[in-house]
Amino acid sequence: MKLIIILLTLLVGGRAEFDRTVHDFGTVRVKDGPQACSFTVTNVGEEPLTILSVISSCGCTSVRWTRTSLEKGASGTIDASYANDEGPYPFDKTLTVYLDGIRKPVVLHLRGEVIE
Repeated sequence: MKLIIILLTLLVGGRAEFDRTVHDFGTVRVKDGPQACSFTVTNVGEEPLTILSVISSCGCTSVRWTRTSLEKGASGTIDASYANDEGPYPFDKTLTVYLDGIRKPVVLHLRGEVIE
């Protein structure tokens, strides 16, 4: 697990570290309603870090994130909610995260399988 975090830190310019890039809801029923999760991002760089934007791949996924700058060592969150109002089917939704000072966005995944 540490290897994945180290590689991700390098991928985002040595400035940001995510607790994970995939959240697997497993198997959920339509009647279970919306499913929510949180991702944590930590500023491991020297300069303040800001989450500029998070774009979801589908209207069925809503997202909120920390809007304030993160000082060195500080953490923020990206909170996602999957509507889970259709199915049955497997799903893999993405959240594209744009951070200031980092050219390549980070892609987070929400996965699972909806059953009746």
